[in-house]
This record gives sequence, C-alpha cells and structure tokens, in this order.
Amino acid sequence: MKFFNLDTLKKIFVIIAPNIPDSSTKTYKFSFLRTTAYILIYTFISWLVLIFILSITPLKDFLFVVDNQELIAQRKKINELQEKVKILTKELEDISTVNEKIKYSLQLAKKDTADTSKALYEKLKKKITKKVNIEGNVFLTIKEFLLKFFNNSESSDSLVFIAPSSGYLTKEFSPKTGHLGADYGVRIGSPVYAAAGGLVIFADYTIDYGYTIIIQHDYGYITIYKHCSSLLKKTQDYVRQGELIALSGNSGKKSTGPHLHFEIWHYGKPINPETLLIK
Repeated sequence: MKFFNLDTLKKIFVIIAPNIPDSSTKTYKFSFLRTTAYILIYTFISWLVLIFILSITPLKDFLFVVDNQELIAQRKKINELQEKVKILTKELEDISTVNEKIKYSLQLAKKDTADTSKALYEKLKKKITKKVNIEGNVFLTIKEFLLKFFNNSESSDSLVFIAPSSGYLTKEFSPKTGHLGADYGVRIGSPVYAAAGGLVIFADYTIDYGYTIIIQHDYGYITIYKHCSSLLKKTQDYVRQGELIALSGNSGKKSTGPHLHFEIWHYGKPINPETLLIK
C-alpha cells in the first residue's frame, strides 16, 4: 500500500536515455505523475481527433462496413414489415366494411326491415319510366308481354324471375348440404343478367365469394350473384329484369371453377331458384 502513496509516487521518475554513442548524449527525466498526465491527455486528444474524423469523413463506412450492412439489412426488413402491416390493416378494414354491407343487405331482405328501404326503392324506381329498348326484337317483345301478364295475374307477394345466365345447371339447390342456390356452368366473362328488376343493395368483393352483387326486389325478395369476374353495377343502382349486371368468373376462396352461383331469398329464407324461374 505504501507504493500507491502519493508521496511515494511523487518520488518516482521516468528516465529516458537515447542509445547514441556520444559523450554529449542527454538524458531526460520525468516524474511518474507528469508522465501519466501526458499519456492521459494524449489519449483523450487522440480520441477526439478520431471521433471528429469519423464524423465528417466516409472513413467510418470502411471501418464499420459489416455493421453498416447489417443495419441496412435490418432497416430494410423493418420497412418491409411496416408495409405489410399497413396492407394487412387496410385489408382488415376492407373486410370489416364488406361484412357490414352484407349484413345490412341481408337485413333488407327480412320482413321487419323491408319497409325501411321502400321509400328509397320507390324513389329510384320512379326515375325510370320507360322499358329497355327492345329494338325490334320479336322474342323480347313477347317476353315483355308475358312477364307483364304473369306479374299482373299473380298475387301481390310474388314475382316472375328469369334465368340469370345461359349456362347449364351444374349444381342444384340443396339446403341440407349448405348449398343455398343454383350453380350455372359458364365460361369466365359470360354475361350475368338481373333475374328481376330491383335495387342493387350490395356490389363489392368478398373473400369467400369473390365479386358479388345483391339485388332487392318487391315483396321481400332478393337475388344474389356470386363468384363474378367483374361487376357492371354499383350499390343503389336500379336495374331492370334482363339487364346486364356483371360478368361471370371464378373469384373467391369458395369457388371451385368458372361458374355463376345464384340465390333467391324471400323474407330472409332461401328458396330453390328452379321453382320460380320461368322456362
């Protein structure tokens, strides 16, 4: 412990004698405390100079090239994760919006909510007072006459529906297996027609059923057209019977191939479309 005494340290000297064969060689004598102070000051100044050089010159890129590459890679991964989070957030918001629209659309088909949209439905219906121009087509003229005849002769709570597609029936209505509509085998891009005139209450993309359009009709009926490739009508559009509303496709996770899935609901209950479609 005496060696580390301050008085002892003051008596310690460092002698420097150059190895030069000359009688005039001069030796240098430094105290231990002064030598230590010089070393500390030199070290401190050296660190300051090094930090200054690294901060204003690209030398740090060469000295820390490995660390910089790792930081760049980590920063890139962080940016990619942030972009993915933004995309997932937007998709969740879209899914939530679509679910709300579908929920509202199905509510419109129920008896207790049918009257709530009646005013809007009648208002849009009155905007179009003329039938679609048949342009001299005899078949369409006869069809319009027959539809009008059947509509007037049936009871007030029934409608006449036409087939929404010219394809062949590939899967029938089967509520026991959860198939609440009819499937028509058609190529992608084939025309999809409105089975009856009404108000479009939903037209958007869904995860399971792809591009879907839902039309509300008189007397509590709605029709649903699923797995389309594109929609030609938007929400709150009024469409006439036989009007082109979409193109068939193979969209949605639950689609097993190119086809049109068609459903008819009456006051919230699914109905076999084949019992209502005129041949």
